[in-house]
Amino acid sequence: MKLGEKIRYLREVEGSLRGMGRAINQQELVRLIEGETGGKLSQSYLSQIESGARPHLTNTTRQTLASFFKVHPGYLVDDPEGYHPELQSDVRGMEDKLDLWLVAGAERFRRDAVLKHALLTVARHEQSRECLLLLEAILETPGLMPRLMEVLRPVASPEDVEGEAELLKARKAEESKARGALGKRRKVVER
Repeated sequence: MKLGEKIRYLREVEGSLRGMGRAINQQELVRLIEGETGGKLSQSYLSQIESGARPHLTNTTRQTLASFFKVHPGYLVDDPEGYHPELQSDVRGMEDKLDLWLVAGAERFRRDAVLKHALLTVARHEQSRECLLLLEAILETPGLMPRLMEVLRPVASPEDVEGEAELLKARKAEESKARGALGKRRKVVER
C-alpha cells in the first residue's frame, strides 16, 4: 500500500471513529491536527502526499500524523515491493480487523446511539480484543453482569427519573396505608 492510500484510509477510519459516517476531508484533518496536537500541516501538502506527488514525509510531518492517527510512525511509508499485510503479526492484524469490524457495526447501529457509542469505545481502545474477552468472562460468571449493571448503570434520563419518583411515591403510599392498617389492628387487639 502506498503512503497516500494509507493516509486516505486513516482519514476514513478517523471519520467513522468520530461518528461522521464518512471520511474526514483534508481541510478538516488540517484543522483537527492543529487543534488537537498543535502540529502544522497545509491542505496542499497533504494533497500532494495523498496524490503521490510527494512520496516521502518529513520526520516532523510523520510524527505529527502518527501522533494524531495513533499509529506507529513506521506505518507512514510506502510498503516495500512484494509486501503482504498477512505477514504482520496475527494478533496485531486481528486487532486492526476487529477494530474495523466494530466501527462498521457502529455504523450499522447508528440509530441506537448508546450501542453505537459502546462499539466505538471498544474500537478506540488499545486492547479491543481483550475488552471483548473481558465481556465474555463477565457474561460467563454467574450473577456478575447484574451486579455490575447495578453499580455501573448509566445516568438515568429525565423520564426514567420521573418514572422512578412516581414509583417511589406509590410505594411510600402503600407502606403508609399498610402501617395505618397495622396500627388499627393493634388498637383492636389492645382493646
